[in-house]
Amino acid sequence: MTDRDLVPLGAFAQNAWSVSAAEVSLVRARDAARPVTLGDRDRKVTLDIGRTAIVVVDMQNDFCHPQGWLAHIGVDVAPCRAPIAPLQALLPMLREAGVPVIWLNWGNRPDRANLPPSVLHVYDPDGRSTGIGKPLPGNGAHVLEEGSWAAAVVDELAPAPGDIAVSKYRMTGFQDTELEAILRNLDVTTVLFAGVNADQCVLNTLTDAVARGFDAVLLEDCSATSSPAFCMEATLYNVRQCYGFVCDGADLRAALEAGA
Repeated sequence: MTDRDLVPLGAFAQNAWSVSAAEVSLVRARDAARPVTLGDRDRKVTLDIGRTAIVVVDMQNDFCHPQGWLAHIGVDVAPCRAPIAPLQALLPMLREAGVPVIWLNWGNRPDRANLPPSVLHVYDPDGRSTGIGKPLPGNGAHVLEEGSWAAAVVDELAPAPGDIAVSKYRMTGFQDTELEAILRNLDVTTVLFAGVNADQCVLNTLTDAVARGFDAVLLEDCSATSSPAFCMEATLYNVRQCYGFVCDGADLRAALEAGA
């Protein structure tokens, strides 16, 4: 190779220039569309799996582990663990198909310098509770703090090499984060959403994605909430009515198998 040969410049091939000392090409390589068709009730939904990513929200110890923060404050975390098995089955197939897997977890700064009182108050209403950044009585891990056991993905869903981790600091994963820039760099148009809580952080991130022009698909069997059942029902209704589509991870696995 000489200094006149073009080499890729960019974090991802989907959005890379080709450059040399003598030339710059702004032409991005685009693969042919790879359509995959799913069902949303009585309607077919076809997406381009080659321009799709999955965002897995908050499948972390504080929300899904029996010794995590939610369990400590008396919340039954069994519903939050329901997506583990479907995701264990789906994620390897998505990786094999070249679909980026993005883990979006609460992971706050230790000094909480970017968190206003309105966020802190939700989890620490009297200023004396085990809120964000405080140690869990059981193991001392700091609640929702980046780098702590509390903020780590549960062991059953250990991220694979090549997966992407994004820390968030609000109910939405787009505020103050690099999530949108990563999705744009990946040339993604459709985002699959999974994780917990479906009616809170998942829904907030999904609606923000739609507001930014992404197509959104909520994977019902890969999502859950510890809230009352009517909250999940309202979430499914609102996603279908206003924001995107509700499909099933099992159907996606079957479609990928058929395509393979």
